[in-house]
Amino acid sequence: MQTEAIIRVILEALEELNRQRPAELQIPRTPETVLSGDGGQLDSLGLVNLILLVEEGVADKLGVRISLSDERAMAQEANPFRNANLLAAYIRRLLEEKESV
Repeated sequence: MQTEAIIRVILEALEELNRQRPAELQIPRTPETVLSGDGGQLDSLGLVNLILLVEEGVADKLGVRISLSDERAMAQEANPFRNANLLAAYIRRLLEEKESV
C-alpha cells in the first residue's frame, strides 16, 4: 500500500473537517500539521471525527476496513494521531498486517 495514497485519504478527511469549521479554525492540510497533542489543531471531538472520516476513506478508496480507535492505537509509543505522516505510517502497518493474514 502506498503511503501517498494513505496521506491523500487523510488530507481529504481534513478537507471534509474544514468544511464544517469556521474560516478562522481551518486546519492546514499538510502531512506535518500537528493534529493532536501539544499544539494540536483538533480537540477530542475533532479527533474522533477525523478518525471516522479516515476509516471511511480507507474503506472507500483503498478497499480495506480498519479500526483506528482501539487500544492498540492508544498504546503506541509515538502518538499516531500527532500528524498525517505518523497516522499514515500507522495505517500502512495495519494494512500490511491485513495483507499478510
